[in-house]
Amino acid sequence: MNIIGYARVSTTDQKLDRQLAALKAEGCDTIFKEKASGKSLAGRPQLDKAIDSLGKGDLFVIAEWDRATRSMSDGLKIIQRIAERGCSIKVLDRAYLDLTTPMGKGILALLSAMAEDERERILRRAEQGRASAKRAGVRLGRKPTLTTHQQRLARSRRAKGESVRSIAKDFNVSAATISRL
Repeated sequence: MNIIGYARVSTTDQKLDRQLAALKAEGCDTIFKEKASGKSLAGRPQLDKAIDSLGKGDLFVIAEWDRATRSMSDGLKIIQRIAERGCSIKVLDRAYLDLTTPMGKGILALLSAMAEDERERILRRAEQGRASAKRAGVRLGRKPTLTTHQQRLARSRRAKGESVRSIAKDFNVSAATISRL
């Protein structure tokens, strides 16, 4: 029996150290790790590789369940994929669960639903923060490529009939940047 581990963090600034230490202490033969956002269900290639590497009777170990999934349906799909391979799952931050039993699988589905709820709350708070910032007059998004002075000059030159391409070339920006002005 192989013990395959999986660890994930959402950003490149975050560290995998805690999860990796827990997986090593569990005796994982191989550990798949990635730094990718959990909001996209398709953006976790190492999770797919980890599951695909499982053989019959292997154990799939995850340090924290919400690192592997962000929704109930996604969690159920992961459980199903692993079960179809004849493997079991162990989630270290839920040590009291025996995930090889139907009851354990049901509880894991509940935890996945809770992770999905948390993700929705995060998104809602972020949206409320953006709305509040907009009401306060904060400009969101990327910093403009051209300064206010450069924008005025570009508009003036365009009004005089100069081509978008020549203006863009002078300011070292794309023609689309000038067109948007």
